[in-house]
Amino acid sequence: MPNIKSAIKRVKSSQKAGDANIAQKNAMRTAVKRAETAKAENAENVDALIAHAVKHVDKSSQKNLIHANKASRMKSKLMTK
Repeated sequence: MPNIKSAIKRVKSSQKAGDANIAQKNAMRTAVKRAETAKAENAENVDALIAHAVKHVDKSSQKNLIHANKASRMKSKLMTK
């Protein structure tokens, strides 16, 4: 643990930001998995789930949680399945 006050504050703020990033990424992964399983099972709310997943992927890409090319691949994969 750091001794300097500013370093202590920086550790706390970076931990908080990291937790928020992990939560956002987990939400994106969950949305994508739900859309993929709904598509595989021919559920009736597939379009809504795909739109929700694409929204999460776009937000994650904008916040630099995932690379832009990976976001494009994920969205393309969701649309074609």
